[in-house]
Amino acid sequence: MAGRLKGKDFITLRDWTNDEINMLLDASADLKRKFYMDIPTPILPYKTIFLMFFEQSTRTRNSMEAGIAQLGGHANFLDTSTMQISHGEVARDTAKILSSYGHGIACRNCNWQEGNKYLNDMAANSSTPIMNLQCDLFHPMQGIADLMTIKEKHPDTERLKVSIIWAYATSHKKPISVPLTQILLFPRYKMDVTLAYPEGFELPDWAIEEAVENAKKYGGGFRITHDMEEAYRDADIVIPKNWGSWSSKNPHVDIEDFKDWKCIGKLMEMASKDVYYMHALPADRGNEVEDSVIDGDHSIVYQEAENRLHTAKGVMSLIL
Repeated sequence: MAGRLKGKDFITLRDWTNDEINMLLDASADLKRKFYMDIPTPILPYKTIFLMFFEQSTRTRNSMEAGIAQLGGHANFLDTSTMQISHGEVARDTAKILSSYGHGIACRNCNWQEGNKYLNDMAANSSTPIMNLQCDLFHPMQGIADLMTIKEKHPDTERLKVSIIWAYATSHKKPISVPLTQILLFPRYKMDVTLAYPEGFELPDWAIEEAVENAKKYGGGFRITHDMEEAYRDADIVIPKNWGSWSSKNPHVDIEDFKDWKCIGKLMEMASKDVYYMHALPADRGNEVEDSVIDGDHSIVYQEAENRLHTAKGVMSLIL
């Protein structure tokens, strides 16, 4: 299987089977152990990977750059505002040229109704694998790190109660790609997933339908609620995070009406006594979550963030 993954794009986990994802998790865990033991892992000696960013980044850029260096390769960071993309160069031309210079291209483009199309246009014209560093629809790098983190805490994920909860935020508008990736992935690992949000913050119908089908196919669960407290009740994992309203179903939705959708200690007390709080970061402290939760004993956000390094290395070690 490892040989079959060489050259495979990493644009969405929908294109990866559970067996392939399990191999990715195994590779990531092995690289994490070796990182802790200070064992060199020069798996990609002299390989060049281009990192294209249409938006700002902390965890994604640094986990990729550090990971490439630790695998023996070289990262070229590209701010697309300084590239000919800013003058209209199309994805086809950029992909053809960059793939002729190196061994892989990774890109973040979250522009709504553009990002995923851009990545797929690149993939259709690149001679090397394309890696999605987050687009308008998917964030597979975050999704696989989230899954690794959950399995480190709960090796058996069957019937694990995971709640993906919309949260109020005033910081930059956040794409739907993180919760969308999670609702599609977690039911494939037999988790009981609850998606909670105020009306007006729906995820696309096709994604909901696929999440339901994945739950049926793999033996997980999936449900939607607009009751925040219901989502916290007896949950084993809570992931309260803001995402923007893209839907036309409720065009007059006002985010200011939902300031109470905030992760606080009182809500955490309604969950399982061993509940874990997760967030892709950066969290909008004071709005999405109070400090006592994100800095408290139930928070595993830094373990989750660290795993971005190990899973990024896992992805690259298998496909490049």
